[in-house]
Amino acid sequence: MLLQSVRVSAWDWWPLPMAEQDTCRDSLFYVGNIQVLSSGGTQAPSLLWHNSRGEISQLPHSGTFQVGIIKPATRSNRWFDYDFGIVLDGRFGGGQKGSGQQDITGYFSQLYAHARLYIVDITAGIRPQYFGAGDEALSSGSLHFSNNAHPIPQISIGFERWTPIPGLFGYVEVKGGLTHGWLADNSGTVKGTLLHYKHIGGRFGGKLPVNISYEFHHIAQWGGYSNVYGDLGNDWNAYQAAFFVRSGGSMPNDQLNAQGNHIAFQQLALDVKGEGWKVSAYWQAINEDGPIRFIGFGMNNKDGLWGVSATQTRWPFIQGFTYEFLQTTDQSGPFHDKDGVVYGGADTYYFNSIYAQGWSYFGRIIGSPLLTLDNTRVMAHHVGVRGDIFGFRYRVMVNHAENYGNYYAPKRHHNTAVLLEVKKIVPQAWNLEFGLSLAGDFGTQYGNAFGAMITIRKQGLICNW
Repeated sequence: MLLQSVRVSAWDWWPLPMAEQDTCRDSLFYVGNIQVLSSGGTQAPSLLWHNSRGEISQLPHSGTFQVGIIKPATRSNRWFDYDFGIVLDGRFGGGQKGSGQQDITGYFSQLYAHARLYIVDITAGIRPQYFGAGDEALSSGSLHFSNNAHPIPQISIGFERWTPIPGLFGYVEVKGGLTHGWLADNSGTVKGTLLHYKHIGGRFGGKLPVNISYEFHHIAQWGGYSNVYGDLGNDWNAYQAAFFVRSGGSMPNDQLNAQGNHIAFQQLALDVKGEGWKVSAYWQAINEDGPIRFIGFGMNNKDGLWGVSATQTRWPFIQGFTYEFLQTTDQSGPFHDKDGVVYGGADTYYFNSIYAQGWSYFGRIIGSPLLTLDNTRVMAHHVGVRGDIFGFRYRVMVNHAENYGNYYAPKRHHNTAVLLEVKKIVPQAWNLEFGLSLAGDFGTQYGNAFGAMITIRKQGLICNW
């Protein structure tokens, strides 16, 4: 059956979805969500707040509410589609008795509009996005953009979906985009930091059962105003320097190297798929020094994220499995420079001496949450399983991390994190979805802690057309 479908579509010179019949309707939904968390220890267990888009406090006792309306993009076969979201979050939290810690904040977790005109996507606002291979619900987090931090306000244009190249019958596809963003948290010593982000990728195979893809992403934190160094360059010339990774600005460091804090990200993925199932193997790597070597050939080629993910829809009890191995201990060696010789090592991923907040937003790492600014040398194993047992949707995740601090401040500690999450929609209770999450940390990194979180969620249709 699979080979027959490949033969039928083999000679469609540009097989876009818009060539198929559009049978969908546009819909508008409302969403409401309440979460209450309580735990022992000095902070909540890490797997409760990791990859939560900043919606859950790190403090041991917290609550979250969320209300909003969402119009999803539902008409992929139409030449024009659009979606938007307006979701307001409130978060409050506190530490153990007598600690004086508290966390009270309100913000928009979604405030965006997105439109697709034929194959071109345009987005403006605060929109949750995930960039990475494998199963998003089970991953430990992509190395450049994960679900760990708040979504960043931005405007972007590009091809979000894999899009066939005309004349190649769908066997070669591309995607990519260009983004300008604002890191509006103003943390650290730099205010008004700007984001430049571009990416491009190619995929080979199309509707064949085996696909291989490669993506390259370039990120730059640039501009803003430093309490120490003053104006870091916010004009058109500074943007061009960040775009082309050229020297510029007023800082000696930026004039000798490149203006801003730059991260290069690569991802290579192999997908094998059949009717109702898919297996993906993927490799991710980041670089913070040039020159960039492709497909793992470089000074820090020992570092990266290796993963395998399997999903299937025929048997509900186990619908997804993920294993990932993360290593960031090499960092091109222990020395950036020594005795007048530049070695180019001690990369200290995500950290930057000028942008003290590093690759973070509102206190959360934007990439993998297993790294922190004072702990960038990590070796970790991560496993996740999800499924549905008689309407009870579950997710189990376990990871173990050996941490080494960084080359400038070595510190050895470890952590084992576990999570069991169960959710169920109860029709007799107004179709409310109830969830219970149990999690724990065991080790010297965060200390021993156990916690529980209760979730009540309601989503419903307002109207469709």
